Amino acid sequence: MKTYRIALIPGDGIGKEVIPAGRELLEALAAAHGALRFEFERFDWGGDHYRAHGAMMPADGLDALRAMDAILFGSAGDPHIPDHITLWGLRLKICQGFDQYANVRPTRILPGIDGPLKRCGPLDLDWVIVRENSEGEYSGVGGRVHPGQPIEAATDVSMMTRAGVQRIMRFAFGLAQSRPRKRLTVVTKSNAQRHAMVMWDEIALQVAAEFPDVAWDKELVDACTARMVNRPATLDTLVATNLHADILSDLAAALAGSLGIAPTANLDPERRYPSMFEPIHGSAFDIMGKGWANPIGTFWSIVMLLEHLGEAQAAQRVMQAIEHVTADAALHTRDLGGTATTEQVTRAVCARVGAAALAG
Repeated sequence: MKTYRIALIPGDGIGKEVIPAGRELLEALAAAHGALRFEFERFDWGGDHYRAHGAMMPADGLDALRAMDAILFGSAGDPHIPDHITLWGLRLKICQGFDQYANVRPTRILPGIDGPLKRCGPLDLDWVIVRENSEGEYSGVGGRVHPGQPIEAATDVSMMTRAGVQRIMRFAFGLAQSRPRKRLTVVTKSNAQRHAMVMWDEIALQVAAEFPDVAWDKELVDACTARMVNRPATLDTLVATNLHADILSDLAAALAGSLGIAPTANLDPERRYPSMFEPIHGSAFDIMGKGWANPIGTFWSIVMLLEHLGEAQAAQRVMQAIEHVTADAALHTRDLGGTATTEQVTRAVCARVGAAALAG
């Protein structure tokens, strides 16, 4: 029997609802699988921790996570705390502290979900967005001078390194190579950002020579938004900077039906540190405590977690359960136009995981 240690960080808002649902799913999977076991440790970091201690997580928090096999994260964001404090104090502190430089966000239209692109079939929208996750626009380089004065100035510098761009390009080309279409789109803005983004383009061209079987093209980020809407079937794998991919992946999730179903993996591909998996929907304080949160984004993130751990069969079982449940409109939450609750969807997916085990 294999035992995996999973850190649970619910964070803020509906993270406190979907992460317990994720634990419930992993426990159901372990009960059905027989050869898998999960040990959980919960870390109540986030806005409440900040109010009590003046920090989103303890100073030695990374040490507490270091021995874990994976991290399941809920959300960071609190309406009573500035966003830059919640983001840099928790999520980015973990991502950068563990060098989780590859952020991977798959997008496709799940069975039973009505996406807004009426001319688009499920096979036309099947994307993976690779986000550079350690530098770029979120490098933290910059500052403010003369605060409150007429001459006040502030800067945020997008910092890119050759090593950082090379490794995310190699990761993206390798991921594209592993997918059936072997196609990659490199998203850029080098027409306006003539230094760092030009280097980004140059390195893409250099790395492409290592992957002769991958067809690739280059697209300006603004044009890419239109292409995602008007010609979705021309896209497969995309790689973009930290900020560009952050924006594009939210658009992708909306085009697939809802931010509530979208997953994320923050990967250290070299496996020096634990990787972190999370839904992209954010803390959504406006629906917190109402039982409306869609747990599908968390469940799909668990699929990615299992794949990262090498548990392909278990991952496939969970994905099949997700697709079985989304195909039933009676089990759609409010973000998908239904009335189902977090608990009802969780119970249905867990039951399906158990039923699949009996059938197998």
